[in-house]
Amino acid sequence: MFSPCEVFILIVMEYKLDIHCHTISSGHAYSTIEENFKAASMKKLELLAITDHAPAMPGGAHLFHFYNMRILPKILMGVRLIKGVEVNITDYKGSIDLDDDVLDNLELVIASLHPPCLEFGTEIQHTETLLKAMENPKVNIIGHPGDIRYNFNIKEIVSASKETNTLLEINNSSLKPTSFRPGGDIMIRKIIEECILQDAPLIMGSDAHFSADVGNFSEASALLNKLDFPEHNIVNRSVEKLLSHLKID
Repeated sequence: MFSPCEVFILIVMEYKLDIHCHTISSGHAYSTIEENFKAASMKKLELLAITDHAPAMPGGAHLFHFYNMRILPKILMGVRLIKGVEVNITDYKGSIDLDDDVLDNLELVIASLHPPCLEFGTEIQHTETLLKAMENPKVNIIGHPGDIRYNFNIKEIVSASKETNTLLEINNSSLKPTSFRPGGDIMIRKIIEECILQDAPLIMGSDAHFSADVGNFSEASALLNKLDFPEHNIVNRSVEKLLSHLKID
């Protein structure tokens, strides 16, 4: 019989990468890059993306932060470092808060809906907003699409994720009992079920705001397992699959 700690380690060890992680540069996170990579290394992750909040988020990183990520090493503590950002979708046209000349310096772009940056609208507005964001070739992933306040047509968005090669994230933080995103478990379950129907891939993100949460997919993986989501469509199982998706070495 495994202890709770041992079970957690087994869950983490099954996956090779985490694409959603914040540092102190996000303004409301509490660990440095080195602290996050130390945690990733201890958990035997092979890849970790640093995706701090873009400037429209109160306290978010200045655009100079993203320009200067070029100084970061490709490998840190034995873990592949992906230079990324979590941009904010700022209007119902799917606009984001960093220009292409900044994004060209990065390797991964997560686009997310956040209440400080876009007011809640209708299901039709939210659907059109996400569809427009997914048409942006710079956007690789839609972050935490599990907030009932930003409800959308799930069938349309899953279909668009396949057409545009934009991954949908199963956000571990949204599934925690402490999550501030209401109805996250309900929406995320429906997204997973629709991805099964459409044979669409998904990617998990810890959305870590503290190093102890790096690589923590306990809630997300439990739900995927419960719904019998096919393992080959979980991108976290293959670094090569992610790098191919991002078109980087």
